[in-house]
Parts: sequence; structure tokens; C-alpha cells
Amino acid sequence: MVKRVTAGRDQLGKFAPKFAELNDDVLFGEIWSREEAFSARDRSLITVTALISSGAFEQLPFHMNKAKANGLTQTEMAEVITQLAFYIGWPKAWSAFSIAQQVFEGDEEK
Repeated sequence: MVKRVTAGRDQLGKFAPKFAELNDDVLFGEIWSREEAFSARDRSLITVTALISSGAFEQLPFHMNKAKANGLTQTEMAEVITQLAFYIGWPKAWSAFSIAQQVFEGDEEK
């Protein structure tokens, strides 16, 4: 069973209830559940790539943890960031690596 996301309502429910509803029910409810189109792992890979590319580092810890939970490995995350560095810029890659190291800290791959 997929865990329901309530971050929108938890953080913005009183201030921006419609945005919170769209975040929780549409984005994380409807879009993320369409696994016939993309697996959760693939959606995580796409989302992390988009966030790094746009420099939206505040959202990266949540989405990197979600990617990790959806099966993306430390090696794959490092490869994604390395690939992106040549297209989006070295500073964004450095920033993303800093977050990825925290997310994958203590993990050992087999």
C-alpha cells in the first residue's frame, strides 16, 4: 500500500488550502500513482533530475529520500548527478552531491 502524502496540508493547509489539496491529492495522489505509465522509481528519477536542474535544492532531501525508498541506489544517484553536471553546471552538481551524501550516509551497496 502506498503511503499517502500529507505534506501540503501539514505545511500549507491553513495558508494555501487549494495548493495543499493539489499537492497532496493530485500530484502525489493521482500522478504518482499512475504506475502503468512510469514506476515510482522512474518518477523519482525524473523528479530528482528536474529539481537538481532547476536548482530547487530545498525540495531535494524529501525527493532524494523518496527516490531511495523507491529503489534508486547511491551509485545511481551519484551517476545521475555526474551526468547532469555537464549539462546544468558544476555548482548545481556540487550542491546536489552535498544533499545526496546526507541522504545516503551510512548506506552500503552490495
